[in-house]
This record gives sequence, C-alpha cells and structure tokens, in this order.
Amino acid sequence: MQAKFRAATLAASIAALASALASGAALAQVDVSNAWVRGTVPTQAASGAFMVLHAHENAKLVGVSSPVGDAEIHEMKMENNVMRMRQIKSLDLPRMQNVELKPGGYHVMLMGLKSQLKKGDTVPLTLKIEQGGKVTEQKVNAEVRDMVPGGSHAGHASHGEHKH
Repeated sequence: MQAKFRAATLAASIAALASALASGAALAQVDVSNAWVRGTVPTQAASGAFMVLHAHENAKLVGVSSPVGDAEIHEMKMENNVMRMRQIKSLDLPRMQNVELKPGGYHVMLMGLKSQLKKGDTVPLTLKIEQGGKVTEQKVNAEVRDMVPGGSHAGHASHGEHKH
C-alpha cells in the first residue's frame, strides 16, 4: 500500500514539475537568428542592429539595451512618398512566425555610440520580451558586418540627425 502511495506521489510530482517546466519554457521561447550590426566609420554616432525573431507563443519586443550606446526599437516606412523612421514602443511577435528586423524596416537603432563598430566585433544586446504578462530579458551577441556602400541609409550614418 505504501509503495503505491509513493508511486502515485512521485508520478504527481513529476507531472507538476513537467508542467512548471513547460510553462516556464513557453515564457522564454523566442529564437533569435542572424543577429548583426552594421559597422561604422570612426566619427559615426549611430548604427542599426538586425535579426530574425521567432516566438513560440505570442510575444512582444518591448525594449532593447546595449553597453555600446542607447538602443531603441524603430520602424521605417513610406508615408506620402517619403521614407520615415520613428521609434516604436513595442513590436508584436506573432506565434510561430518569423519577424525580421532588417534595413529599411523594423530594426534596433543604436545611438550615441561610445566607439567605432568594426567588422568582426560583436555587440551585446539585451532584448526585453513580454510574453504571458511577464517581461524577460534575452541576451544576444550580434556580429558587426561591413557597411554597405551606397543606397538609402547606408550605414545608418544619417541617423545622427534623425527626427521623431
């Protein structure tokens, strides 16, 4: 009789632990891939960080920080035939969909850079993700890549004077 009780108690404990682990894992499951930052020239004070975010459950990117400078979530979009950039408070991460932060779209704006970002360096980023009413932090190391010559917002060099 006591062996059956212990087995039942053990089974219940295992089930409770599995449930707790599953719910905890769901809160933290946002995969980050292809994280990179555009390199800068020595006097450049701003750049952009890009990546692909994939949430296993509905989530929101609600903040970003980095020791290299100030970080904000931004979007770029066409308004009246003019490309505009502005800070946004959060970015929805729909369940099981890739959300790409890329040049010319959503991105992390890095401003007030403390030093030049050189190809091959890594930039630490801390993503603040809200999921299930709880905000968690996720550390990401983004590789610094060369500036892309030419084109709109090459190297985000013009962001030093951007307006919101």
